[in-house]
Amino acid sequence: GALFSYVDLEARVRQNHPLRVIRLIVNEALSTLAGEFSELYSPMGRPSIAPEKLLRAMLLQAFYTIRSERQLMERLEFDLLFRWFVGMGVDDAVWDHSVFSKNRDRLLEGAIAAKFMKAVLEQPRVKRLLSTDHFSVDGTLIEAWASMKSFRPKDGSDEPPTESGGRNQEADFHGAKRSNETHASTTDPEAKLYRKGKGKEAKLCFMGHALMENRNGLVVDACLTQADGHAERIAALHMIEPWADRPNAVTLGADKAYDTRDFVNELRSMHATPHVAQNTSGRSSAIDGRTTRHAGYAVSQRLRKRIEEAFGWIKTIAGQEKTRFRGRDRVGWAFVFAAAAYNLTRLPKLMAAPT
Repeated sequence: GALFSYVDLEARVRQNHPLRVIRLIVNEALSTLAGEFSELYSPMGRPSIAPEKLLRAMLLQAFYTIRSERQLMERLEFDLLFRWFVGMGVDDAVWDHSVFSKNRDRLLEGAIAAKFMKAVLEQPRVKRLLSTDHFSVDGTLIEAWASMKSFRPKDGSDEPPTESGGRNQEADFHGAKRSNETHASTTDPEAKLYRKGKGKEAKLCFMGHALMENRNGLVVDACLTQADGHAERIAALHMIEPWADRPNAVTLGADKAYDTRDFVNELRSMHATPHVAQNTSGRSSAIDGRTTRHAGYAVSQRLRKRIEEAFGWIKTIAGQEKTRFRGRDRVGWAFVFAAAAYNLTRLPKLMAAPT
């Protein structure tokens, strides 16, 4: 090889690479969060990982389905594209995976994930892509990082004997009655036993919620709650409230799980039109002909299904189907950040399309 070599990372990344557009959007969003970062990081002590580089690395972890921090650090060691996107030089040392994890946990304190999503959506070239009148909402289950064997009585009545050997002991749950009122996971107490519908397997999980605008299918808000039968509707009201306070009434599309009189009446009191799918299985629907007769209702019912594309990407590509974190705050942070990453993957094509 040559005695001296110079590697220009900027020249190694092709001009039409989608990460170029994404990096410009990310840099502009991170510049608006500089004040938030300065409050989280103390000027004293050992220098830590710059939060801007930390968040760029986490975006790459979502984009390329990298399962762990160890694998991410290994990829940063040899991948020039990754180094260019994060902002590292060719000769810069890669961080230790444990240091990366500890610095990432600091970002939980400032709700940086939600603020990062908002900073991206508020950029003028992104904001023009959003609808301010028509939205859809839905929820999905995020499996907890906890085994069903950890779901034990809260009073400790079935503690296994210590002489049986090993902590991963055999267990027979056949015929045993277990519920969230009497049992809790010893691994993640905030995870709840829940099943999506009849005939479905009950799992320890959380429930993620997303609010999507109907023009281009971008997620404009996301949150995570404990899993229960009322969480979807409560989260939907919370997320649509900032958008409902407008001169023109907004529409909110949703599936049959949202067809309850309390939810529909609450939406109407917020000057939001409930475009909820009718649930007529042995009951009367809260949505009548006053809503369904309009052409916009059929449009909302068709477009609301696009939110499943976002959930599919978040759970498969971004790896949130079974979370790697414990606790509602940490799991929720990762879910919201994955939703922001999904928007970024959509933006290069949307911004290039003629208006």
